[in-house]
Amino acid sequence: MFSNAPDPRSRPTPSQALQALIDGNLRFAEGRPRRPHQDDAHRRALTDGQHPHAVVLACSDSRVSVEILLDQGFGDLFVVRTAGHVLDRSVVASVEFAVAQLGVSVALVLGHESCGAVAAAQRYLVDGHDLPGSMPALVEGVRDHLDPEDPSHDAVARHVRGTITDLTAGSALVREAQRSGLLSVVGGVYGLGDGRMVLVQD
Repeated sequence: MFSNAPDPRSRPTPSQALQALIDGNLRFAEGRPRRPHQDDAHRRALTDGQHPHAVVLACSDSRVSVEILLDQGFGDLFVVRTAGHVLDRSVVASVEFAVAQLGVSVALVLGHESCGAVAAAQRYLVDGHDLPGSMPALVEGVRDHLDPEDPSHDAVARHVRGTITDLTAGSALVREAQRSGLLSVVGGVYGLGDGRMVLVQD
């Protein structure tokens, strides 16, 4: 199933890959980013292929620039972004591509404070207010993850955990990589004010 992925011996372990993301965010939040792999030579070295160590499913919010806040560079991350990190078939397929074809060691679902999609789902659960156009799909992708009795309670973290549950339930490829010990699926919430990513516990 993973024949096209790099040999596991040539890539970081899931724990090593996750620690690289944690360390990078800490550098960023403390104002001492290294900005690795952003030079011309490294960019040119990637023209023949990519070997990212993580796939990050994040929100499209303009304040959540994934490579910057995790202090990573060209070729380090395979990033998939939708408003509210809402899943659909193409998003799942993109994560599966990173897992099965590129051999990433970590899949990180990254939510953030003051997420508009989460806020819209909260409003819908409280008063039935919905968004125009095709945007109700965002509410549909969030609302079942929230507490219907108190939609504001731990909302972003609940949505991150719900997204992880839906991703693993909907992808045999992701589950197989987890079972094989090749992939860790984790969640985090990014703080807009302090710049820190806090891992979400099950």
